[in-house]
Amino acid sequence: KREIKVRKLDSTKVQPLKSEQLLHIEDHDFALRPGFGGSPIPVGIDVQVESIDSISEVDMDFTMTLYLRHYWKDERLSFRSNKNKSMTFDGRLIKKIWVPDVFFVHSKRSFIHDTTVENIMLRVYPDGNVLFSLRITVSAMCFMDFSRFPLDTQNCSLELESYAYNEDDLMLYWKHGNKSLSTDEQISLSQFFIEEFSASSGLAFYSSTGWYNRLFINFALRRHILFFVLQSYFPAMLMVMLSWVSFWIDRRAVPARVSLGITTVLTMSTIMTGLSASMPQVSYIKAVDVYLWISFLFVFLSVIEYAAVNYLTTIEERKQLKKRGKVSGMYSMDAAQAMAFDGCFHDTDVDMDLSPFPDPCEENETRASQTNISNEDTPRLRRRRSLKGNVGRIILQNNHVIDTYSRIIFPSVYIVFNFFYWGLYM
Repeated sequence: KREIKVRKLDSTKVQPLKSEQLLHIEDHDFALRPGFGGSPIPVGIDVQVESIDSISEVDMDFTMTLYLRHYWKDERLSFRSNKNKSMTFDGRLIKKIWVPDVFFVHSKRSFIHDTTVENIMLRVYPDGNVLFSLRITVSAMCFMDFSRFPLDTQNCSLELESYAYNEDDLMLYWKHGNKSLSTDEQISLSQFFIEEFSASSGLAFYSSTGWYNRLFINFALRRHILFFVLQSYFPAMLMVMLSWVSFWIDRRAVPARVSLGITTVLTMSTIMTGLSASMPQVSYIKAVDVYLWISFLFVFLSVIEYAAVNYLTTIEERKQLKKRGKVSGMYSMDAAQAMAFDGCFHDTDVDMDLSPFPDPCEENETRASQTNISNEDTPRLRRRRSLKGNVGRIILQNNHVIDTYSRIIFPSVYIVFNFFYWGLYM
């Protein structure tokens, strides 16, 4: 009797909790799976996706918060209940019983929410059926293809698998088939439309350990195009059209046409650099690269076009001056050089008496040589009257034939390219 009394008063012994006594936890070895040595234990899974927190193109991953629920039967946890009611526990009982060791394949980081306590629920039914629920945030890899970016659709998947138990010991399956995957209706992303969520299953083979059941949470994401239209496509279109203004500027206005061409080229380079900085450094060409590089080529060709026009114009003027005997030794200057020195327009192709634009240099010489004011005003009035009628003829005479063709060819080819591009990728 004394020995029995001493054992009851021994404070070093930890008395089992009432719930543990009811579940007979101390009477079983829960290090082994249910039905050890027999057929594989079926473990049903269902998932409720709470949110998709982020999609990263640079890191090629996504972050998702979800409720992960496991269903299985462990007869060792069965208990008597007159009202056939289940018992619910928190995470403290998890370490003392057997639970499936499901993990996320290709996950980079994950955690169980623990505010204010760990978000874990364990519900045990009298017949031994168990519901094990977790609230988890997981970041996993998504193998993205950017060949159609930003007109692309990305297919990502979150994969679940048992780490220790292969198909001979544990069989993972979707508890309710395709209805095992549910989502919150308020899920939305800033850059993507969520087209669909679907559940599927398969097998994974490892040479060292064998075959494992694997479950897939598949979802398709279609990218919003409006942001990239406003940030990349539309500015590129404007720069290409702005480069066409050069074809309507006088061919001898070298500073105006050169500065316009260089400005559009640099602006296109800035657009391309800004877009590539926010994208992964992939080794293949993206759809947006095709559009921006073709647009850059159009802008660059407009600069080359004026270089050809200026070169051919200089050659033509030199030939005309030689025919008229205006070139004399080392002191001879062509029209372009004269304009560079005195800032005056010298066009040998236009009769200055019929031109509606007064030459400032000749006008200064006329004012110095003439003493009669009335005689000076007469040709100026005649030139002003003929201004409206001869503007079109003078513009055509002062533009090269290459400029005339460029006004038609460049816009036509660019419109055809846009139709082909959007028809191919949309």
